[in-house]
Amino acid sequence: MTVSPAMQDYLAETYRLAHYQTDSPYVSTSALAEVLHVSPPAVTRMVQRLKEAGMLDHEPYHGIKLTPAGEREALKSIRKHRLVERFLTDVMHFGWHEVHEAADELGANVSDRVVSRMETMANYPRRCPHGEPIPTAEGLMPKVIDHPLTEAPAGQYRVSRVHTHDAEKLQYLNTLALKPGTRFELVQRAPFKGPLVLQVEGQTHHIGYELAGVLRVCSPEQFDLN
Repeated sequence: MTVSPAMQDYLAETYRLAHYQTDSPYVSTSALAEVLHVSPPAVTRMVQRLKEAGMLDHEPYHGIKLTPAGEREALKSIRKHRLVERFLTDVMHFGWHEVHEAADELGANVSDRVVSRMETMANYPRRCPHGEPIPTAEGLMPKVIDHPLTEAPAGQYRVSRVHTHDAEKLQYLNTLALKPGTRFELVQRAPFKGPLVLQVEGQTHHIGYELAGVLRVCSPEQFDLN
């Protein structure tokens, strides 16, 4: 069957939500409605369509889970989206705070051949501008080893991923040079969700616990994906 752009959006967001969970492989339909900005009845209708197409399993009181076929479609959509984002930032010089919605619009219309050319022109990136891994053309998702900055002890790190598409937060993080790949030192983390002190490129910055919560970090040698 033909998988529509709307169906791809649901599959991709289901994959993303499950990817950030640690306690269950199932995603709640309410969480999916919230991230897609649609009504719960709309999610129910699409879930039923995807279940009938063999893309989803739905367990009452647990939520939804991608089938192998659904995961393949999700990874194709995610690959296209993240490569388009990198093309927009690396080749067309858009800011990283501008590209998420633009990639949603373009990704639904560009062919696999065009996306392949974008990948070449962007020099075969392994991560999107926000640090998320880009699935391979064969449908394999590179493994990322990182953890929230808010849980990290003092030490040397690299920014691995920035888990937000909020334009104001991304622009502010850019002024602090806190982008994927940046090396920095976590000097101090105050207790009781207090501010964090970072040393970034010779500059000392104090950032709040809420903002620190969107940053995932890794050891310096773990940033380059295998």
